Amino acid sequence: MKALLMRYRMAILFLFAGAALTVFEPDMGCRAFALTWDNILEMLSFMPPIFVLLGLLDVWIDRETMMKYMGDKSGLRGNALAFLLGSAAAGPLYAAFPMAGIMLKKRASMMNIFIFIGAWSTTKVPLIMFETATLGFRFMALRLLFNIVGIVLIAKILNVQARKIALPLAAD
Repeated sequence: MKALLMRYRMAILFLFAGAALTVFEPDMGCRAFALTWDNILEMLSFMPPIFVLLGLLDVWIDRETMMKYMGDKSGLRGNALAFLLGSAAAGPLYAAFPMAGIMLKKRASMMNIFIFIGAWSTTKVPLIMFETATLGFRFMALRLLFNIVGIVLIAKILNVQARKIALPLAAD
């Protein structure tokens, strides 16, 4: 029981804070609970399909294939594949982290995982099409160029730092 309380201590703390807010500011408290409920429903609408896809990815793609195409020796091909997977993905950023966990388990390089998460967060194809239509091609191209440079730069820095602290790969 104590372990369960420790695991969910932040959620319990926020629940009590929301209850206190509802007591002292009923309108704001009710609005906070309504927003929280809406966010939970939105997350639940995304997560089951993502977990199904993750299960299929885990079963269908063996470790050797992942290491070949996205491992430490994959080079620019692995970087490009990680970027394309991240850009083509759908859903909110929190959906990228379970996918990154599977990639880590399958021994994808940290560099490619960082590129994947960076691409997922900033270079989605629907966003690029929307920007082109509303803000113009020049704006979209300039933002995309800066994003690509930024993603690669940040991924390189994080990769160096990960190697310094020798982040362990997922257990076999």
